[in-house]
Amino acid sequence: MKSKNKLLLILFLITWSALAVVTFINHSHNYLFKSYFESDYFQSSRDGFIEGLGKYVLAPFDAEKAKEQINVTQEEIENYRNYYGSLSEQVENIRSQYIDEITNAEQAEDTQLKEHLVAERDAKIADITKNFESDEYVEEKIRKQKEQMIDSYANQQAKYRNEFLREYKFFAFNLVNVDTEEKFESGQQQKTTIYSEKFGEDNLTLTVDSSVSIDTYGEDYNHVQQTLIQPFEIQGEVTQFEGTISVPKTMAKDLNHSTGSEYKSFEVAKYFFYIVWLTGIVAIIGLFSFAKPSKEVFRGELERLHEIYARIPVDVQIVLILIGVMVSFAAADSLGYTIINSYRYTSNLSSLTDFLVFFLVLFGSITAIIMGSIWTWDSIKTEEKMKKQVSQAMLYRLADGMKDLFLNRSVGMQAVGVLTIAFLTGIGFIGAAVQGQELVPIFMLLFFFIALPAFLVFLRHMGYLNRIMKQTQEMAEGRLTSEIKVKGKSIFSKHAANLNDLREGVKTSMSEQAKSERLKTELITNVGHDLRTPLTSIITYTDLLKNPNLTEDERKQYIDVLDKKSARLKTLIEDLFEVSKMASGNIEVTKQRLDLTQLLKQSIGEHEEEFAKSNFELRVSMPEQPLFAYVDGQKMWRVIDNLIVNALKYSLEGTRIYITLKHIGSAAEFTVKNVSKYELNENVEELTERFKRADASRHTDGSGLGLAIAQSIVDIHNGRLSIDLDGDLFKVTVSVPAEY
Repeated sequence: MKSKNKLLLILFLITWSALAVVTFINHSHNYLFKSYFESDYFQSSRDGFIEGLGKYVLAPFDAEKAKEQINVTQEEIENYRNYYGSLSEQVENIRSQYIDEITNAEQAEDTQLKEHLVAERDAKIADITKNFESDEYVEEKIRKQKEQMIDSYANQQAKYRNEFLREYKFFAFNLVNVDTEEKFESGQQQKTTIYSEKFGEDNLTLTVDSSVSIDTYGEDYNHVQQTLIQPFEIQGEVTQFEGTISVPKTMAKDLNHSTGSEYKSFEVAKYFFYIVWLTGIVAIIGLFSFAKPSKEVFRGELERLHEIYARIPVDVQIVLILIGVMVSFAAADSLGYTIINSYRYTSNLSSLTDFLVFFLVLFGSITAIIMGSIWTWDSIKTEEKMKKQVSQAMLYRLADGMKDLFLNRSVGMQAVGVLTIAFLTGIGFIGAAVQGQELVPIFMLLFFFIALPAFLVFLRHMGYLNRIMKQTQEMAEGRLTSEIKVKGKSIFSKHAANLNDLREGVKTSMSEQAKSERLKTELITNVGHDLRTPLTSIITYTDLLKNPNLTEDERKQYIDVLDKKSARLKTLIEDLFEVSKMASGNIEVTKQRLDLTQLLKQSIGEHEEEFAKSNFELRVSMPEQPLFAYVDGQKMWRVIDNLIVNALKYSLEGTRIYITLKHIGSAAEFTVKNVSKYELNENVEELTERFKRADASRHTDGSGLGLAIAQSIVDIHNGRLSIDLDGDLFKVTVSVPAEY
């Protein structure tokens, strides 16, 4: 409770200090150590009185003297004469104006009307003709118009004089014309005055210039007169006056008059401001002594509000604080003017109500400024907090959003265009509603030919986007059967096409994943089978060797089987490790310039004896010239050897095996073709998978890794291995970059 009371006291002292400072800045020049008669308010009234006194009382406008100064220039005569065109043009214009009326009178056989119209027409023509014949005739016309203007001006001045005397009746004056010694005094001279100002002797005299400018810019003149008769000057006299002007003491008691009320309001406001300023000094001293502000005081009672405020972005917090500052200044200033006007325009009760309202607004705004400033500073006072707040700021997110909007410039420009059209449409609608019929046709034209087509395009695109989003949701749920329809060439059409490509990619990926899972299962099965077969034989024959009754021939036979099965198992394990290393990329490659023709000859030579014993016909085609390539010789020999061995193992007996090496473009191409003795699956690409063999029953000696190893070696040489199948005709092609 004590903390809460201290908080309220501090906020009140700050509010009152702010009120004192703002009112002192805005009003001290009028109220501090000054009387009402030294204020700007009275000085404005005094200047208005002196100006009106000279114009309406001391040197009033004399219409007769002004008429004597009328002067007509030749330029005015020419302008008046030629305003409606040349003589012939004006005469023709008059004739055309009367021709229809005279004709109608003739047809009606109204002789009297006809004669009247003809006489009127001829009189106007004669007047126009005389305008062009005599300057004096035109000058007299202009002079009469200027005399009318002077009379109108004099009437206006008489009306203004009555208003002046009524408005400034509280002023008294006693003045003498320095030149003529003519006296001018008001009828309310009193001995007791509260303000007096003397002119003459040691002070400056009151100078009045009676010169005036008369123009046609008034409701008494039509457009033609305003155009023909230019403003003209009436030279008056500069007269000096001595004497005094004063304000009687009774004025201060006359609250029914605006000046008396203003005087009373000034006095009340002055003493009220003195109280505010003195108590403001006390409040400021109190803030920095016994009630020094503390962040803990402001934090204790407002944790929940702090949590809500902390959710607001930091830049919005700063804007709110600045708005609070402006509101507080406006409220403090309004409080000052409420004090000033307390006796001038409103009752005391109304003034008190206004004062309380503005004070509560000031109190609330200052409270918000203080709390907001403390909380905002706490949220940004460290570098880490500052970075976090900046990343969450409204402007930062807006800039980030604008950056993302213009990742595709077409999307950004279209979005900005639609927003601009919508904004201008709103402005146009308001303008048409305010201006009325003048802007409605233009607005309707722009609306139907620009805004409406833009909105229709926008709605069509939004409908298309909704359809894309619906089908995208179906794709996310796994339904990949339906393709998104691509309509037009808009950005949404491109997006739909990209989603269709993504759909195809997902379908392909799912198919590959299913294939990978199937091959993984087959790999485990095949590895287990190929490793278990020789291992079972080794275990079996090892047990047989333990029999002490074996003959020497049987023992040698069993040992020979163990040797073959161990070699078989070793080959399987070595091939498995090698293909695993190649798949992981953990293999060293030493490339050198090598003759592939010579390498092929060596590989065929290694198997020459096997070909001689087999029932195959070998057909070899290779270039007579060396064919060079940068390859790892040992590994490339392994590729060629594996393909030749595969042909020996899986070719149909009595058929031919074709081995070809040739130079095609920038590549060296090695091909092995044979007729398979096993029926092959149409998906021949699976033969390059690990432990995949053409002999599905796995009765041959192959490990199933030959083509997989060959594929890996070719890949690390940036080459390509492809398999083609036409019935039982099996063809393997290896292509690697050649050296010229």
